[in-house]
Amino acid sequence: MKGKWIVVADSSRARVFQAEAVNGELHELETLAHPEGRLHEQELTSDLPGRSFESGGQGRHDMETENSPKHQQLIHFCKFVASRLNDARKSGALNSLYIVAPAEVMGLLRDHLDKNTKALLAGELTKNYSTLTPQELLKHLPRPFSTIAQ
Repeated sequence: MKGKWIVVADSSRARVFQAEAVNGELHELETLAHPEGRLHEQELTSDLPGRSFESGGQGRHDMETENSPKHQQLIHFCKFVASRLNDARKSGALNSLYIVAPAEVMGLLRDHLDKNTKALLAGELTKNYSTLTPQELLKHLPRPFSTIAQ
């Protein structure tokens, strides 16, 4: 079962587990923390967006960036996690991957995995189970682990 990883992520951490044996336990390899993911929008910015006048009238409106600072932090974290997974595949430590994450995190992780790591993706579960114990998590994963790509 070496190299069969299960990544359980949310906006503030990603837990990386390895499936130890068929119908076995999960061993937590590492936790990637991102405390900024827990901050509120106003804690991530020091200024309000600027204001602009309309070109053809008297109106004014706020100027906003395309992505909020909170979303930018999430993108940054997902890039970091995906990079870690890509590196693990390159080193041979990862040969099968199963991801459990909320929809937004899942999509961003998928977007930042390289094509060779994406090819190892054996399954996904679009849920926020990041606070579950390994034993609780097992109840939500396909059994046996041999069904996660050979």
